[in-house]
Amino acid sequence: MGTIRNVSRRHFLKTASAATAVVTAGSYASSAFAETAEFTLKYANNLPLTHPMNMRAKEMAAKIATESKGRIDFQVYPNGQLGTDTDTLSQIRAGAVDFFTLSPLILGTLVPAAQISGIGFAFKDYNQVWAALDGDLGAHVRKQIVASSTLFAFEKIWDSGYRQMTNSTRPITKPEDLKGMKLRVPPSPLWTSMFRAFDAAPTSINFAEVYSALQTKIVEGQENPLAVIYTAKLYEVQKYCAITNHMWDGFWFLGNKKSFEKLPKDLQEIVTRNINEAGLKQRVDVKALNDSLVAEMKTKGMAFNNADPDAFRAKLRSAGFYAEWNKKFGAEAWAILEKYTGKLA
Repeated sequence: MGTIRNVSRRHFLKTASAATAVVTAGSYASSAFAETAEFTLKYANNLPLTHPMNMRAKEMAAKIATESKGRIDFQVYPNGQLGTDTDTLSQIRAGAVDFFTLSPLILGTLVPAAQISGIGFAFKDYNQVWAALDGDLGAHVRKQIVASSTLFAFEKIWDSGYRQMTNSTRPITKPEDLKGMKLRVPPSPLWTSMFRAFDAAPTSINFAEVYSALQTKIVEGQENPLAVIYTAKLYEVQKYCAITNHMWDGFWFLGNKKSFEKLPKDLQEIVTRNINEAGLKQRVDVKALNDSLVAEMKTKGMAFNNADPDAFRAKLRSAGFYAEWNKKFGAEAWAILEKYTGKLA
């Protein structure tokens, strides 16, 4: 499957349905060579089978098997099958899992510097995002990951998309609408800090438990990119969606250093090239899908509104959020961020 440059919702759903049909409840192996492979590599993620990440991962696994002439069996474990984000992070650190895609903000619980790409209302568009993450900011973060953990990150970060806010209580158009709202956030200090600056009541819950937490009203709302909201069917348990673009989020494709170093150099090259190429294709897929989903979710009963980013940015500035995280990340890292975003603090 080539790069998708104009993905319609209908085409995506048709492709996703086909992908689901060939994926078993467990992992799926990369090829018919699985039984004779020299190296079995486990890759885990927390997203549904129908998300572009897993569609591209399946394609990537097949290419790795073919190019390695069956020496590598690249197994994909989607949908949190191997545990929650925090569980799987522990597994990859220990070498029980070889690869894992994780939000920089959750990775920040292990490598604090990784969170810097998730600063609220920082990146104004995708041009700024990819310039930063494929440039000096991404290089800075990858260096910190290697220096402070048993992990490394591949060069091309995968896309999750700009995150939007949903809830079952009221439309969110300005910061004041968040006051007192019980909002699910991933287990990340940066997320918690940002929503506290908006006077919300953020609660850290792993993604696998989000649907039930919303359904049972443990929390009123959550925030995610539209592709995740749609593929996880959160529109079934949420009424309102505010297009806030409050945070860009992605997935570092992480590897265990020792596990990867066991591969011969030629196989390392095959894995690296295919992971990075798949990441670039997945970026196009995710943006196209996110752009197409507002109309679809309106038909599911979700009400949409646009929020004022300047008002939210001003609230973060007045609450001292940018100044606080400037101090935490340090002047060097913050200067790299502002090279791409413009002045924040």
